[in-house]
Amino acid sequence: MSTSPDSAPRRGLITVCVMLATIMQALDMTIANVALPYMQGSLSATLDQINWVLTSYIVAAAIMTPITGFMAARFGRKRFLLASVAGFTVASLLCGIAASLEQMVIFRLLQGIFGAPLVPLSQAVLLDYYPRSEHGRAMAIWGVGVMVGPILGPTLGAYLTDLYNWRYVFYINLPVGVLTFLGLSAFLGEQRAARAPGFDWFGFGALGLAIGALQMLLDRGQQLDWFSSREIVCEAVVACLAFYLFLVHMFTTREPFIEPRMFRDRNLSTGIVMMFFMGVILLATLALLTPFLQGLLDYPVRTAGLLLAPRGIGTMAAMMVVGRIIHRVDPRLLILFGLALVAVALWEMTGFSLDVSQAALFRTGLVQGVGLGFVFVPLSTVAFSTLEPRYRNQGTALFSLMRNIGSSIGISVMIFLLDQSTRAAQSVLVERLTPMNDLLRAPSVAALWNLTTDLGRAQLDAEVTRQATLIAYLNDFKIMMVVALVTMPLVLLLSGPPRRAAVIDQAVDDAAETAALD
Repeated sequence: MSTSPDSAPRRGLITVCVMLATIMQALDMTIANVALPYMQGSLSATLDQINWVLTSYIVAAAIMTPITGFMAARFGRKRFLLASVAGFTVASLLCGIAASLEQMVIFRLLQGIFGAPLVPLSQAVLLDYYPRSEHGRAMAIWGVGVMVGPILGPTLGAYLTDLYNWRYVFYINLPVGVLTFLGLSAFLGEQRAARAPGFDWFGFGALGLAIGALQMLLDRGQQLDWFSSREIVCEAVVACLAFYLFLVHMFTTREPFIEPRMFRDRNLSTGIVMMFFMGVILLATLALLTPFLQGLLDYPVRTAGLLLAPRGIGTMAAMMVVGRIIHRVDPRLLILFGLALVAVALWEMTGFSLDVSQAALFRTGLVQGVGLGFVFVPLSTVAFSTLEPRYRNQGTALFSLMRNIGSSIGISVMIFLLDQSTRAAQSVLVERLTPMNDLLRAPSVAALWNLTTDLGRAQLDAEVTRQATLIAYLNDFKIMMVVALVTMPLVLLLSGPPRRAAVIDQAVDDAAETAALD
């Protein structure tokens, strides 16, 4: 690092500013979920239509994330980051004052477009302003926003919606956005490529079309019964064809949109794959627990939000611990330990019942949060430990993109399996509910579920549905536990920590890079 007296304070202020940008964008991935029923009534939308509030944001963010590296190199990272913060803040204001569904969808598209670069650019800034020996600490700080934001989003959204109204889930971004813009304007140094790269329009268009079609397929598949719908089939064909054209183009053109030589770095390639699986576990768990707590266990929105909070608390605590010990312990061991904790928590969740205690919900959430914290920080550090600095903007964009795609696929697959498992379990349970069943003729049972009356049959049907839904949730938790276990062997593909001589050489290089930034 530069030895100038204002170097450390300046780096601290830059860290605070980029963290605010990260938290602002990460929160909006989930904060609006709990407010959808309230938006639906206010905007006079149907259940299918109101889901476009989420879909429009996800699709726009997914398409714009890969272009982050090019835009930062072409226009300057500081300028592009400031434009993204300003655009995201204005779009949040517009979402808060939207008077119709059409306006809301358009403004959410803008929010996704401007919000997509915030997370990868924030990661790239921290990687550049911290020496490589402190990348673990930097990724711990950055990871707090990326991981805790989506986890605490439903809790914060529930409180804002309950205490005020749904518009405040967007208004909360305004003061944060203004402070972030002013801070970055004052403290962040500009960084531009020595030569402005050309723009691969075909590559960007093919990848954007593939991602957009995939997101539409995932978001609307459950509603349209997947491949029985002509729309879903068309979206699948478009996604596959566009991605194939992108790959062929990337390996044959002179200046591709994404530089394929970047994937020769084994740590980055393995880290991207592992981050995909972590995305599956992170948001799919939240997508299941929210309806599990509110719909199946009948918890009010505030209580459900509080029961989801331990995940964020555990993640934050683990990241702070990892940031202090990562330079003393092999990061691969920390990743294995974190994946083991995640698997143990999900294994305990497979034993949940309709009478599960709040203590069990708190404990499993805390353990899973700690596990995610132990995985995310060392994985983010190792993935970029051997990557050339000129690839960082593209690398961090791909890292965020794969996490988001993993989350989208995970949510869609888990919800689909939840529906299928519920139907299958319900069919098996109903087969045993006949007038010949001795248990149903017992006096204590017959008093609750009298098969000779409409009310008794309706009550029995409701209970069967609850039990079948519970079985489906437990099956989904088991599948995610398997995903965590399957991810563990990938750690063997990661390179170990560099030798001491290499660390010293890298420290010299970091000092030169940082001096140039300062």
